[in-house]
Amino acid sequence: MKKIFFVLCLLLSLYLCTGCGKNEQVVDNTVYVKTQTIDYGASSNEDNYAGVVKGRYETNLAFQVSGKILSRNINLGDRVSAGDVLMVIDDKDIRQSVNAYDAQVEAAKSQLNLAQSNLARYEQLYAANAVSAQSLDQYQNAYDSALSAYNQAVAQATQGYNSLGYTQLVANANGVISSVSGETGQVVSAGQTVAVLIQDGEREIEISIPENKIQDISIGQNATVDFWALKGTTAQGVVRELSPIADAVAKTYKVRISLVNPPSDIQLGMTANVIFTGANNGDTNISLPLSALYQVENKTQVWIVNDASCVELKDINVISLGKNDVIVSGLNKGDVVVTAGVHKLYEGQSVKLADGDTL
Repeated sequence: MKKIFFVLCLLLSLYLCTGCGKNEQVVDNTVYVKTQTIDYGASSNEDNYAGVVKGRYETNLAFQVSGKILSRNINLGDRVSAGDVLMVIDDKDIRQSVNAYDAQVEAAKSQLNLAQSNLARYEQLYAANAVSAQSLDQYQNAYDSALSAYNQAVAQATQGYNSLGYTQLVANANGVISSVSGETGQVVSAGQTVAVLIQDGEREIEISIPENKIQDISIGQNATVDFWALKGTTAQGVVRELSPIADAVAKTYKVRISLVNPPSDIQLGMTANVIFTGANNGDTNISLPLSALYQVENKTQVWIVNDASCVELKDINVISLGKNDVIVSGLNKGDVVVTAGVHKLYEGQSVKLADGDTL
């Protein structure tokens, strides 16, 4: 009886083991991934930059001679006309020099008249064979020297009178005084800026572009400009000037935008917003999140989801790095790039796209 019971238990155990084997499940290694599909033709971007309204021509005004400022006829924000006297420096020393130059001119003129008279007299004597040619040459040389001395004295006097005129700082055009640094009683040197004049006429917008975006800006590029103080007012602009060197501190590039149709009520110093909008139109550069990069030794790669829903690595070139994104090349239109969790994947792994993504 016990033997029969033992055999039945053994058979039951074998049956249960066989049943368990039939229900064993295959492990599924498929993972969900976040992706970005490359589509150059359909992609577009809009970048906004804050700027300030400036004048097309801004002149740093300075005296051409050194001296002490006697009077200042302008204040910040004053409108001036071409020819207006803005500042005057003490001309006492320069006037004394001019007087000395005038005296030198008179002395040189007297010497020239004497040399000319002697030369004329000896020319008559030489014609009458009363003197030798050598004697005539001596008086000719004396006349030539006197003439040179006279011309030199006149040139010095002219320079002195020019310097006397430079003691008045005169506006070179109609405009607005945007800065005044020279004060009455201050001693300034020649070429030292004492005021800034913004000339009437064209107005521009000055903006600063970060280094990771400067490659997107080019001379002649179109932009739209609106103004914080002029709600609903927009203007068209064109990139006129692009600084080749970044600011040493801010690491940004100065860009000047010329206004094609500036509003009549625009004012200097107003805050402006410059908008660059454009499609890639076949451009092979694309922006990806930094999390999409897969670095192996010296190669930068991304995971591409192929038609079989498996991932494979693809080499790319990094154009520029931003804080949270990267500009790359080497991708084709239609490539599906994994943008998160790239270091958990392996070559040929089966994946599924996260909700909202399509293959």
